[in-house]
Amino acid sequence: MSAFGTTVAVLGGGVGGLSAAQELAERSFDVTVYETRDCFGGKARSIEVPDSAPLGQKPLVGEHGFRFFPGFYHHITDTMKRIPYKENANGVYDNLIETSATLIASTTGPETVASTETPSTPGEWIEMLQPQIAGPELSSSEVRHFTERLFAFMTTCEDRRNEEYEYQSWWDFINADDRSDAYRKHLAQATQALVALRPQKASARTMGKIYVQLLRGQLDPTMSAEKILNGPTSEVWIDPWTEYLADLGVDLQSETPVRGIHSDGRRVTGVTVGTDTDQQEIQADYYVVAVPVEVMTQLLDNDLRRGAPSLARLDRLETEWMNGIQFYLTDDVPVVEGHQVHSDAPWALTSVSQPQFWEEDDIDDRGDDAINGSLSVIVSDWNSEGILYEKPARECTREEVKEEVWAQLKTHLNTDTERRLTDDMLCDWFLDPAIVEHDDENAGVWNQEPLLINTVGSLQYRPEATTEMENLLLAADYVRTNTDLATMECANEAARRATNAIITRSGARAEQCELWELEEPGFLKPFRQQDALRYRLGLPHPGDVVNRIRGFGRRDSPAVAD
Repeated sequence: MSAFGTTVAVLGGGVGGLSAAQELAERSFDVTVYETRDCFGGKARSIEVPDSAPLGQKPLVGEHGFRFFPGFYHHITDTMKRIPYKENANGVYDNLIETSATLIASTTGPETVASTETPSTPGEWIEMLQPQIAGPELSSSEVRHFTERLFAFMTTCEDRRNEEYEYQSWWDFINADDRSDAYRKHLAQATQALVALRPQKASARTMGKIYVQLLRGQLDPTMSAEKILNGPTSEVWIDPWTEYLADLGVDLQSETPVRGIHSDGRRVTGVTVGTDTDQQEIQADYYVVAVPVEVMTQLLDNDLRRGAPSLARLDRLETEWMNGIQFYLTDDVPVVEGHQVHSDAPWALTSVSQPQFWEEDDIDDRGDDAINGSLSVIVSDWNSEGILYEKPARECTREEVKEEVWAQLKTHLNTDTERRLTDDMLCDWFLDPAIVEHDDENAGVWNQEPLLINTVGSLQYRPEATTEMENLLLAADYVRTNTDLATMECANEAARRATNAIITRSGARAEQCELWELEEPGFLKPFRQQDALRYRLGLPHPGDVVNRIRGFGRRDSPAVAD
């Protein structure tokens, strides 16, 4: 049968919802998207800074956090290639630009620059790996130990990862408690600033898989390490996306929050949407839920829990804060053509000068004439004490968050020979509006848009895109996917899985969405196959055996000095 005339209600207009809408509409389904805000894009959207546009100027733009496209992203980038944009041969995808380097700034030693370009000579390979893995503070034995643990992970079978490493933290897997402070800083906590995964809480399964993918981006000549957009996110991606969806016939309903999902125990019978004063119940043949996990848990009633028991334990999933702040400056401070990791910042800061990548948009045309640059910063740790007010970010006011982040940036980017940031350069700032102050100014802030994290043992609580109810599907970042991390890529993959299920369940004659596995080095496949046999026989991985013999991997093992 044709998909034409089959109606689908997509609940949520973030990346997952828009991805589902595109995949379904391109296959002739009749799609309506219901979004809470007055704009679409969710956490990926740009946000106009209020009162920042003098006559004749465009407003400044802020964001939830800068966009970051690692090389292992396949699903979201494939979708972007089908979104038309001006004369681009590959649509919006052509608005992605490769970075060339990452600055690793420190307050305790010299800063280093790690190339994100594929090396072409042995010398370039060594130079690239040294600041990323070794670092001046690490001993060779600690580098060797970490490499051995990483190799052990890369040679394990999928069953061992799912049933053993899922229940062990990455921190314990690499024996961080038994190693030096430098080991913990440079290796154990290396990914937190980029993916908001705290190694003490993240499962070894998830952290190991993502670490391998980030490493592949550095080493594999067939893929880019990372890319960034060449303009404000909404202007070069989200707005063209919604325009394309409208051209496909998608009905985009903004300012229409989901109030309730109703079911009879077998299927969804309707959904209540609308504001406090204007609500309506809508019906569709299929419903794709694409709201964040903290919203979904509020929508779950007893009928939904009984009809779709895979959703019953969503409230056991955890979230963390990972939000952005932008500083608008009199001068641009690119420092490096890529991201800046502030390795000693207690709030786990990562920053980037985005205007250096903007091709058709100039920061000079935005805001006050004095503004010629900006730094976009992500705060990944809201629980550690800062250096200025000596309290966690979540206990600060919005103004104090700004002052603290600015102070931490200066301690990293200003050196004995170069003053990159000075107070007189700062013209304006914009903190993610999801960070809201409590009525009591001494109570700090709360976060309206936290980020799902993959904690130890949390896989069992995450549902598939297909639920037990025949017309209820999920397109959100808490869904089980190959990507295995709460990202735009995961949400897009979930949307594809939901679309495929609707095609199958409706009997529509439509092509299934393509799905990609996470690739790992092919030469290690025989080792993983051998471990699969060992696992079926109840035997440990050889790397874990060696680790235990050396006195690591046990709570009662003493620290071993180098």
